[in-house]
Amino acid sequence: MMLDLARTSPDPQALDRAIDGACGALYRTQQSDGHWVYELEADATIPAEYVLLRHYRGEPINAELERKIGVYLRRIQSAAHDGWPLFQDGAFDMSATVKAYFALKTIGDNIDAPHMKRAREAILKRGGAVNVNVFTRILLALFGIMDWKAVPMMPVEIALLPQWFPFHLTKISYWGRTVLAPLLVLFALKPRAVNPRGITLDELFLQPPLTIGPAEKAPHQNAAIFAFFRGVDIVLRKTFTDPPAKLRERAIAKVVDFVSERLNGKDGLGAIFPAMANACMMFDVLGDKEKAAIARDSVERLLVIKDDEAYCQPCVSPVWDSVLAAQALLDVGSPAAVASARKALDWLKPLQVLDVEGDWIVRAPGLRPGGWAFQYANPHYPDLDDTAVVIMAMDRAQKIDGDKSYDAEIARAEEWVRGMQSRNGGWAAFDIDNTYEYLNNIPFADHGALVDPPTEDVGARCVSALAQLGARPDDPNLKRGIDYLLGEQLEDGSWYGRWGLNYIYGTWSVLCALNAAGLPHDHSALRKAANWFLSIQNDDGGWGEDGDSYKLAYKGHEKAPSTASQTAWALMGLMAAGEVSHPAVARGVDYLMRTQGSDGFWEEERFTGTGFPRVFYLRYHGYRKYFPLWALARYRRLRNSNERFAFGM
Repeated sequence: MMLDLARTSPDPQALDRAIDGACGALYRTQQSDGHWVYELEADATIPAEYVLLRHYRGEPINAELERKIGVYLRRIQSAAHDGWPLFQDGAFDMSATVKAYFALKTIGDNIDAPHMKRAREAILKRGGAVNVNVFTRILLALFGIMDWKAVPMMPVEIALLPQWFPFHLTKISYWGRTVLAPLLVLFALKPRAVNPRGITLDELFLQPPLTIGPAEKAPHQNAAIFAFFRGVDIVLRKTFTDPPAKLRERAIAKVVDFVSERLNGKDGLGAIFPAMANACMMFDVLGDKEKAAIARDSVERLLVIKDDEAYCQPCVSPVWDSVLAAQALLDVGSPAAVASARKALDWLKPLQVLDVEGDWIVRAPGLRPGGWAFQYANPHYPDLDDTAVVIMAMDRAQKIDGDKSYDAEIARAEEWVRGMQSRNGGWAAFDIDNTYEYLNNIPFADHGALVDPPTEDVGARCVSALAQLGARPDDPNLKRGIDYLLGEQLEDGSWYGRWGLNYIYGTWSVLCALNAAGLPHDHSALRKAANWFLSIQNDDGGWGEDGDSYKLAYKGHEKAPSTASQTAWALMGLMAAGEVSHPAVARGVDYLMRTQGSDGFWEEERFTGTGFPRVFYLRYHGYRKYFPLWALARYRRLRNSNERFAFGM
């Protein structure tokens, strides 16, 4: 039966107005040099840790800044469970709640204030602060609240282990590497916080906190493997109570060399808050005031300070924001939109890492650098996701205006992307074959994110890039990539999303890749995925999913409120599967048009980005700005042309 497209399609003039409004809003937020950067918000832990870092070091009290951070922390406390969640409307999280309470008490909040009393009662009702995670235990040990015996044993001498050993820094993820390396020195030297106000947390425990021993295994950990590593932990505690001084000195020196090489100036170690803060504390205890100041300055640049509140970001996202905004504008296709996108791409061009062999070189000796990082600068850690999206945008811009000024950058980046493919045909974010999953069972890895294996979303991005750049179906990298993606599809038709929430993000990403690679729209994988999207649409026409979708006992999609960014992903996924004329797509487009704000953007309080599944989530403030525009522009383009979309995203 033929659809009456005039009856099912949104009004073309209203669609044009929505797109024009969103474009105008993007133009107004573009920086003068061409890039975009929007806020990147996590949960309460990062702003709490920022406050505690200041008090750990005994820095002069910045009362106004702490007042603003206090306002922020109180605002995001949950009215449903009185604690702090990991994402909007999420469940109580013990570690986030203990850190937020600790920070507020340090700022000066009275423990008998209603919000503090409610938080304390929520903590105690759930067994007390003994149930915090490993990173929180380390923080409490640094303040002398817990004993170091409550923290997994990680002797600094592991930095001297050979690469073939089952544990080595090259076997864990970039974020694990940069966070753990300076921590090893802190574990060895066990500095004590200045803590000028003498804040303690005895009221959060059901037992004397200094009597607490090692934590139990985390839910994701295998009992037998964890028990083995717990045995190793016991042996290490006995072996390294008083290690040879020369051995310890050599190990600390190796860690210091590692961190110093990657200190990264004002952008910080790994360009992520935990690594920066740990580097600052490491150089403090070693007495290196110059490098401690560099690390401390990098942390300060993560602050977002508003009129009445403030918080600290986990990192910044200028490359990601800029290239995604540019992609949206390239889909709009007007001269003004293309010019704005070109300005962003020109800003991105010199940020390509061409002269630093990052940590990835261990698994790819001889491969020339050629990627982009997520942040302003992070040369040791470019990532495949940003790199693939940048070269797709550059290629598309050149095909629009015929200007070949990005050819060299594209070719060099394609060489790097090809060289970073893992053995299973997929791609990880930062490394090759970083699949040492057994390491997620060591006591330190209760977060379950110690490694960086290939993932469907990053793999999809790389397949998209190679296909868009003209790789033929028999191209070995492309073929292995497609086979990997097809093999990872779940029975319900969806794909997992590691870096965005979650199956909506992953399924959009893979559908774009398979479409770009030329798989027919009637291919069974595309049909199953499209049907999955159709089956989970909300009654309001949008799509939504929250962080609970990462739970270990996941059994299928659970309804969540619609968001602008997830609706955009679902729409672009359906259109990649050839469903531009489906009534569900029209309803989704209508949802975006109805919910657009008067400023041209959309509201989105919910978190739709992922740092570490089940542990750390992200609210990209840019996602509600460029993804809905992108979906609307894609819809207009395909409805007007009736063509198969030929680009990778």
